Amino acid sequence: MSSPPASAIAGLTSSDPSERNAAADAIYRAGRTSADAAVSAWWKDAELSGLLLGPSPVATVGLAVERATFGRVRVANGTPRLAEVPADQDAEEFELHFPDGVLLDVLTTREPGGSGAIARYLAKFGEGVQQVEFRCENVDRATEILKEKFDIKPVYPATRPGADGTRVNFFLASSTVGGKVLIELYEVPAAPQAPTATSR
Repeated sequence: MSSPPASAIAGLTSSDPSERNAAADAIYRAGRTSADAAVSAWWKDAELSGLLLGPSPVATVGLAVERATFGRVRVANGTPRLAEVPADQDAEEFELHFPDGVLLDVLTTREPGGSGAIARYLAKFGEGVQQVEFRCENVDRATEILKEKFDIKPVYPATRPGADGTRVNFFLASSTVGGKVLIELYEVPAAPQAPTATSR
């Protein structure tokens, strides 16, 4: 996974919006470069491409940071709402939205030094791009296609609950620019149906 320089992560804490925008863009591009190389073949499968909203997918770069950095980034960006993460998962997170479709998911561990996924990532690699997330219309079906046609097994045997009511699974995909990239496919919950008016 290609990771952004530490200066870009620090730039997210700047009081200058233009500096934050530039930092976000650098982080996003670093994550997308590796991820796009890893999933380029996926777009050739018409069904999978449709499920992932290709050819213009909604992609979010997941940035793992230490708890102190997490707090500074959150405050500098207007204290966005924390996502509701299932209690059994080692993460706190919030989203940042920047111009030109740049989306970041800033994550930290609930238990520094623990055995959770984010804690282990930070211990091994330090702060950086931990995953790239693609919105998916049907994670179960996308998982079947990735197993059957691409020989890519999911990290979890079944789709599981994710942040804010999403359904998710993860895939370690080989990138043509080197290394493995953790790809998250997430499915948003269906919007509640508005009550229909009845004639009297």
